[in-house]
Formats: sequence, structure tokens, C-alpha cells
Amino acid sequence: MGLNVPGLIATVGFYVAVLATGIWASKRAKAKTTTGTVTEVALLGGRTINLAVGIFTMTATRVGGGFILGIAEAVYSPQMGLVWALMPVHYAVSLIIGGLFFAKPMREQKYVTMIDPFQTKYGTTVAALMVIHAIIAEVVWLACTLMALGGTISTILDMPYVYSVVLSAAVAIVYTLLGGLYSVAYTDVIQLILIFIALWLCVPFVLLNPIPLDISLTAFNHTYQPPWTGRVETQDICKWLDEFMLLSVGVLGFQCFHQRTLSCSSAVTAQIICFVSAIMSLILGIPSVLIGAVAASTDWNQTDYGAPSPYERGEAYGILPICLQYLAPPYVSIIGIAAVAAAVMSSTDSTLISATSMFSSNIYKNIRKEASDREIQWVIRIAVIVTGVVGTSLTFLDNSIMGLWVLGADVGYCVILPQLICVLFCPVSNGYGAGAGYFLGILLRILSGEPLIFLPPVIHFPGGQIIDGVYIQQAPVRTVAMLFTLLCVLFFSYLFEQLFRRHVLPQRWDVFGVSNTMVPKLDQASSIADGETVTMMSPSDNSALESSQTKVEENTRL
Repeated sequence: MGLNVPGLIATVGFYVAVLATGIWASKRAKAKTTTGTVTEVALLGGRTINLAVGIFTMTATRVGGGFILGIAEAVYSPQMGLVWALMPVHYAVSLIIGGLFFAKPMREQKYVTMIDPFQTKYGTTVAALMVIHAIIAEVVWLACTLMALGGTISTILDMPYVYSVVLSAAVAIVYTLLGGLYSVAYTDVIQLILIFIALWLCVPFVLLNPIPLDISLTAFNHTYQPPWTGRVETQDICKWLDEFMLLSVGVLGFQCFHQRTLSCSSAVTAQIICFVSAIMSLILGIPSVLIGAVAASTDWNQTDYGAPSPYERGEAYGILPICLQYLAPPYVSIIGIAAVAAAVMSSTDSTLISATSMFSSNIYKNIRKEASDREIQWVIRIAVIVTGVVGTSLTFLDNSIMGLWVLGADVGYCVILPQLICVLFCPVSNGYGAGAGYFLGILLRILSGEPLIFLPPVIHFPGGQIIDGVYIQQAPVRTVAMLFTLLCVLFFSYLFEQLFRRHVLPQRWDVFGVSNTMVPKLDQASSIADGETVTMMSPSDNSALESSQTKVEENTRL
């Protein structure tokens, strides 16, 4: 098979259209008057993203290449099936939870990144620990999305994998450099429209192909492979629940979600965007489910693909483009390329701007507090390029889209999410608890093992089984690690607070100032009433707050 020239022309045309939209958005951003800082304009669009654009960009961020190809891969895989491919439900749940609990408090505080509350409450040291893991999670996610596009284009266009990945990354980097979040948001509008039209246009052709069996018959009957609906065995229930929690709640530990809510014009707009995007995520997941079901109902020996099947060849990760290539007309497969390319670009630019936001705001600005606006602009540009290069490099290390997707979510779920819950909703939390929870949580997760990176478990939770000499966990190890981190933060925060307040530990060791943030108790009321000054200390910088000096006037005689 030679190079698919019409498909290549169509793909290049799509890239040109996206790049032109990004350039237009960057010019619009420069012409738009805003009162925000340079950082807010570049990374949050000046907090002026309206409801319509916000819905498109939030949905496009969720519906990426890993979403589209990962769902089809899971439905088609004989070891998984539909019950293991509930990513649309996962994302809908995450968006609803995010809208109910996270969007409003984060937007009202006018944070720039999700790391800002850590920096405000705990200080720069603890914030640095969180931002490292958050950036790693975003880069892994970037690699996942680029891998999705590389597999699609190399399958349908017969174009080398490396060229398709590098070209896609380069286009996303260029328009992100030019316009920041403005370019990302407005290109997301075009990309999401194309995803919706192209995917739903491809589905009828794949379903009506005479080679596959009726998917309603193969849903519950063993034909060419086990039923594509899949099943959850009794010993896998905990594992299924673990993955459900990971992919639904875990994505709230990613900056790309919070960046969309923080860029909205108001807290109410941010909440509405989350709720509407949840519905759209469900709708956009259906085509991938149907295509995966068709793939599981196909005798591949009757197609030009031939035997053995994609699963037996280890190419299940590319089952969606394979179906478009061999079960649909050529012009339809070209349209499918556009859909996947649009999905990948929408997620690629989101991860680029997210990682860049955290590096420039929570790392560089803390190192160079006197940095000028021009200097910050150059830092943002360099960070975009470096993030893109690193993420692109990771695409050549692994060929499992689903695996890399889950690994990225693992970092956000086990490390970042419990810390974010504590810093936003638990007043007792402090820097000591955050640090202890961080290291102990990571330690437990590492000792639990991870087969995706060939890490053997040291701790054997009950219910596991030995396969090929390796202990495979069946317990919900990720959720256990997440809850363990959460409890450690709360326990050690309270413990150190009491140790310093009761003078078990000398106050000179109190680097986070927890002994000076206590609320006056009843036995202090008389001294305060007499005019005693109470000095409050900030846990972030351990300095006295000038506004905390309180003097109570003498009681007025009746």
C-alpha cells in the first residue's frame, strides 16, 4: 500500500485551518482590552471566556485522542469489553463533581493554577512538590494523545508514525505559542464541531458493511471472540471500581480541567460549563463504542487486513483507524482521520498550556520574583516548546494508548487529588500533613506495584493471584493509596498542630507556623477584652499578619 495522497491532502488542509484559526485568535487576543495581568491574559484568556466558547473548550479538552481511540480499544479487546470502557460515564461524573464542588471556590479565589491554593496555604516548598507531579501527569497525557494520532495516520495514510506525531505536535505548539489560551479555546470550537460531525458520519458506513455480524447478536454471544459487552468477574469487582474512581474522580487532579473553569468570566459560568460538557462527553463517546463493537463482530480474514486479527497482532490500540480503513470507503476513512486529528489537537494544546501555566506561575515566578512581564512571556513560550518536545518523545516508548492514559490519571488521582481536597475543604490541613501525606502516599503506591510499568508489588493486598510468577493485585490499590494520602494529610496535620501548641516540640522548629495560627480560646477572652494584641502567623511564610492585631473596647456601661 502506497501513500494515501488524498488523505494526506485532507489532513494537511485540516492542519492549515486549525493553524489559521489559532493565528486569528492570537490577533484577537492582542486587540482585546483586558484588565488582567500578562500571565492571566496568556494562560487564562484574561478570564473573559464566555459560556459558549467555554463549553466547547471544556468538552474538547475531555474528548481527546486517548478518549476516542481508548474507548474503541477497550470495547474491542476480548479481555475487557464495554463494561471496562465507560470513559464517557467517567468523564461525565468528573465534570458534574467538578462543577458542584471545585469550580466555584477555585474561580472565586481567582487562582491562576490549581497549585495556587497550596502555595497560599502551605508555602512554596510544599507547592513545589505538588507541581512536579502535576506537570508529569500533564506530559504523560500529552504523549497519550499524540500516540493516538500517530497510530491513526500511519494506519490510514500509510505515513511513517514519527512524521505524523511530530507534525501534529508542531502545529499545536505553534498556535499555542502565538495566542495562549485564546488560541487554544477558539481552535477547540472548530475541532469539537469536526469531531462530532466526522465520527457520527463514519458510524453508519462501518455498521452497514456486510462483513461484520450484527452487533446486537455479538453483544451477548461468543462468535469470533467473547461478547463485546464484556463482563466483570467476581474477583475483578474491586479492580473495576478502582478504575471507575480513577478515571472519574482522578481527572480532577489535572490542571487542564481547572484551567477552563478559572478562565471563565464568572463562577456561575464555570459551573454551567461543567454540567453541559458532561452531557456532551456522553454523546461523543457513543461512536467509538459502536466502532469497537463492529470490530469485535468482524471476521478479519474476510477483509483485506487478513488474519490474524488486530488483537492477535498486538494492534488493538489502533482498532478505530483499522475499522475505518478496511470497513469503510476511502473517503470516509479520510473523514475519520480528521476526527481523530481534531481530538488529538484539542487535547494536545490543552496539556501544553496546562503544564506551561504551572511551570511559569508556580516554579519560575517563585525563583524570579522580580521577573518582568516580557521575561514571563518568554518563559511561557520556552515552556510550551519544552513540554511539547518531552511529550512527543514519550510517544516512542509505549504502544498502549489505554495503558498510558490510565498511568497519567494514576498520578493525578493518587497524589494530587487528595491533597487538593484537603487544601480546599479541610481547615485543619497544614504543610506538615501535606508533606507527610505526599511521601507516604507515593511510597504506598510504589510498594503496591504497577504492571503497566513492570513494577512488581512489595505489598500483597488480599485477593490477588500469581500469574507467570508475578503477584497481580485485585484490590483497589489506587483508591487505597488515594484515601491513605488523604488520611495521612489530616492525621499528621492535626498531630503536628497539637505538638507545637502544647509545646511538646519547640516553636523554633515550626517552619510552617501552625502554632501561631490558632483561634483564641475561651480562656483567652478576658485578656483579649483587656486590649491584648493577638498576632496571627501565616503558614505560607511564617510572618506576622499586620491585620490580625485586635483590640476590644471596654464594655459600655448601660
